[in-house]
Amino acid sequence: MEPMTLESVTTLWSENSSASLPSAPSGSPISAEWELVYSIVPPYIFTLSLFGLLFNSFVLGVFFTHKDRLTVAEIYLSNLALADFILLCGLPFWAMNIINDFNWPYGEVLCKLVNSIIIINFYTSIFTLVMISVDRYLALVKTMKARWLRRTLYAKVICFILWILAVALSTPTMVHRKVKFINEIETMSCILDYSHDSSWKLAHQILMNVLGFVLPVLVIVFSSGNIIKALVKRKENVAFNDINDTKATLLVYAVTLLFLLCWGPFQVFTFIDTLCDVQALDEKLWFHTLDIGGQVSVYLAFLNSALNPLLYVFSGQYFRRKVSAIYSRTIHYRRGSDMTTYQRSVVSTYINRTEQIKPVVIFNA
Repeated sequence: MEPMTLESVTTLWSENSSASLPSAPSGSPISAEWELVYSIVPPYIFTLSLFGLLFNSFVLGVFFTHKDRLTVAEIYLSNLALADFILLCGLPFWAMNIINDFNWPYGEVLCKLVNSIIIINFYTSIFTLVMISVDRYLALVKTMKARWLRRTLYAKVICFILWILAVALSTPTMVHRKVKFINEIETMSCILDYSHDSSWKLAHQILMNVLGFVLPVLVIVFSSGNIIKALVKRKENVAFNDINDTKATLLVYAVTLLFLLCWGPFQVFTFIDTLCDVQALDEKLWFHTLDIGGQVSVYLAFLNSALNPLLYVFSGQYFRRKVSAIYSRTIHYRRGSDMTTYQRSVVSTYINRTEQIKPVVIFNA
């Protein structure tokens, strides 16, 4: 696999490099599959971005509009919503890139910026998911022992550190993303150019697999498993079945399953591509599978950013209470404004009528 012309999509983030396009004659099975990618992926990206941005902006709006101070969990949730929101902002650029047959029309600055933003928020989103799982573990399993750890100041500092770490991990993308002309497919493409130092590519993919998936999955599975055990034990200690505990258990299962379903395929293809690079697998045998599979899996992974608000926030009773409080306050404000307008109207009418009454002087006979 040559670094510039046959670069696998799974080595990229938002990885739609035109270098991944196979140079096959028209009418071949590969060409037909890419026609399917052209017809399905852009509408999917636009739809995903639209609903994801609406959901995450709604979450951010509720958190910052409500008067109460944010709890530790809400700080992490708002950080997750912010990361997902910014990540989804970069996706329409890649939809337009596919529509333009992988010709990047936005220049090299945006090529680096858009992809760096995507990968920064990719890491931030995943790390925040981990911290949400850890915070839930501390709250439900280590309730008394770890109370001092669950402070809002610590949560804000941790969020800041997560963003700094994500920026550092995006260095390979910032350095190697370039706009170059690909002779084989005659396009000006925004690609990851590892032609001068392939060790960067290997390091990038290992970081994606280890820090972007394996370690987060281990932490999430450990936290979720202990949470489920704690909820089951709590259910055995009481004489009745607590509906809230049942909902919490189902939510833990759903969160873990969604994370694995969305990110699992992409990370598997990334790992296979790493094996090809170190010549543990035959590149020619796996190239076509990685090429198409990378395109499908990377956009399946983005689905997690759109569904996170539904699972983490909309299903939470405290978030619904915040929404209800904001709604009630808005309705009360409007009614107050309407009453003020009505009272002003009554007073104005009364004054006008009194001014129209002519004084009558009665003289005594």
